[in-house]
Amino acid sequence: MLTVKEESAIIGVAELRTKAADVLKEIKKHSVILTRRNRPVGVIIDYDEYEKMQQMLDEIEDIVLGNIAKERLARKDKKMIALEEAEKRVGLR
Repeated sequence: MLTVKEESAIIGVAELRTKAADVLKEIKKHSVILTRRNRPVGVIIDYDEYEKMQQMLDEIEDIVLGNIAKERLARKDKKMIALEEAEKRVGLR
């Protein structure tokens, strides 16, 4: 296992098979990048860190969807056309 940064280490898939216990200890300190033939194929992270990432992504998604909804409300009074009409105008029909 090779530590590349404070936050991550690299381990080959073959090495993972023989050193699984060491890798489980390592993920408490930082993420572990799995490689096969010197190419990244996956990342192993601590479950608590994964949960934090998922929560952050959910919150970001909520913000983005909220902004989209606000934009749609703002253009509510503007003229809209049906999809079929838009396709005709750009030459798709």
